[in-house]
Amino acid sequence: MPAPRTPERTRVAIVGGGPAGLLLSHLLHGSGVEHVLLEARTREEIEHTHRAGILEAGAVQALVDAGLDRVLRDGSRHDGIVLRFDGADHRIDLTGLTGRSVWLYPQTDVFVDLANRRAADGADGGAGSSGGSGNTGGTGGSGGDAGGRPDGEVRWGCAVTHVLDGDTDRPGVLWTDPEGDTHELRCDVLIGADGSHSTLRHTLPEAQRRTFVHEYPYAWFGVIVETPRSAPELVYTASEHGFALISQRTDTHQRLYFQCDPDEDPGRWSDDQIWAELQRRVAGPDGFRLVEGPVEERSVLRFRSSVVEPVRHGRMLLAGDAAHTVPPTGAKGLNLALADVVVLHDVLLTWLASGGRAGGAGRGGGAGRASAARAGGAGGAGGAGRGGRPDDAVLDEYGRRVAERVWRAQHFSAWMSGMLHSHPGETGFAARRRLAELRALTASESGRRYLAEGYTGWGPVLGERAP
Repeated sequence: MPAPRTPERTRVAIVGGGPAGLLLSHLLHGSGVEHVLLEARTREEIEHTHRAGILEAGAVQALVDAGLDRVLRDGSRHDGIVLRFDGADHRIDLTGLTGRSVWLYPQTDVFVDLANRRAADGADGGAGSSGGSGNTGGTGGSGGDAGGRPDGEVRWGCAVTHVLDGDTDRPGVLWTDPEGDTHELRCDVLIGADGSHSTLRHTLPEAQRRTFVHEYPYAWFGVIVETPRSAPELVYTASEHGFALISQRTDTHQRLYFQCDPDEDPGRWSDDQIWAELQRRVAGPDGFRLVEGPVEERSVLRFRSSVVEPVRHGRMLLAGDAAHTVPPTGAKGLNLALADVVVLHDVLLTWLASGGRAGGAGRGGGAGRASAARAGGAGGAGGAGRGGRPDDAVLDEYGRRVAERVWRAQHFSAWMSGMLHSHPGETGFAARRRLAELRALTASESGRRYLAEGYTGWGPVLGERAP
């Protein structure tokens, strides 16, 4: 392996170019904070990985506040969901109970919106683009700045292989470009937004890291089908044959799921078998049936809950799936990732400002923190802020502020999953108890409101008015 060239320097290094990493890059750009984002996959690979998405009102507001409002035009606003059991529909009026709605907007579209905006801002460094005088030989050992772009760069096809000095005030990474050349990037703060298989998370010292994990004995068999919509809102079905979810995607393609064994092989199922199983689970005295059509994609989605604590080690912090994962039943994964980033950006501005003037900036001074971040300039690592060393204790505020939402979402997702899914070896008593819970929940306004509050996300992330 070729030796790394002279280290490059930047203010913030972000590992991971999914929605979480890209949103942080976009927010840092708006605040004038120099950064580099490294993503192992190409943009095209991510764009062609289809991911469903339900956005809470707070997540939509965060995107709109960041100037990304296509969700309001092309997304589908849903004011309710349906719990289907006893062969009948029981609607949860989300808007009527909470004043909030959710938007059906695929995660892929969120990614495309963010990637397009960063490219339009001139941040797209392309595959393997390294930039900076430090990577061209430089003079002396000072290295270069982040590709000559004071507000950051996004680099596709650049895989991080090692984390360097994560517990110091000058962390960094080694990364390889598509040609196999190795580069070194040093920064003031290192962010791991690299998903559930995070390279950064696995470098946290085991003695200082606690991982809380729960595995589920079931999974979802997911299909994309070419049909018109069978229902105007999402239908969560609990039946004696197992769970099914009727979701929507476009006017011509829908996303449907049914409960299966985690080791199920989707290739063993014909289109006719898939439709027969789905119809069996949604059938009822009301005669409800799904509109059938060709099955274009099929896959098995495993369930897992996990939380890593703490999310900070030195100047290395985790966000999104790198820090926590949830089962899909509560539609929380993408929403938690976006909420993490909104809070993280707020904390980073406070942290940068704490090195720019005595006493730092208060939590309410967003504009002042952005000014202080800009005042710090595009200088290299080790010089955050003009007035002195930033207060690293400020970074602990990130973990404290996101923890409550993360654990609320874990509880809500596990509760929804347990209530709606049959369990291997489930006794008749347990099955009847789940059914009694669904009946009691839907019969009670307080019960319906509890579900609606969780499903819509407990309000905006930073306290602004959500749409």
